[in-house]
Amino acid sequence: MQEVKTENEQKKEFLMSYQLAKRDVTRLEEQLAELRIGKMSPGCEIGDGLPHAHNATDLSSYAAKVDGLEREIVAARYRRICAFERVRNCIEALEDEREKLLLTYRYLRGMRWTAICEKMDYSWQHLHKIHARALKNFKTCD
Repeated sequence: MQEVKTENEQKKEFLMSYQLAKRDVTRLEEQLAELRIGKMSPGCEIGDGLPHAHNATDLSSYAAKVDGLEREIVAARYRRICAFERVRNCIEALEDEREKLLLTYRYLRGMRWTAICEKMDYSWQHLHKIHARALKNFKTCD
């Protein structure tokens, strides 16, 4: 029994890989936006109006940070696309259309169980029976 649970957990982890990759991209994009907002916001220092050497800013370190984050975002977007294709191809290998639809809604679109119940017009219990059957029939395509 424990073996089946471990196998199902591994399958769920594989299926969730796209959503995780998607969150990584979002997180990096938010970091970049915060970095840009922080640089565009003027400082609130009140001074005597005279130039001070310690207030001089060097944009090269800012540009390097932005460039580094942009490169990370490009790499993360590529990983997201690859994860999507892997998961989608494995889902499409299933024979049952209801199983395909359920796994697509849950793991590719990231829908909540209640929304999937409404969309597919099944009870929560019936939907979970379909999900259990889908996991049983699911094979990772790595």
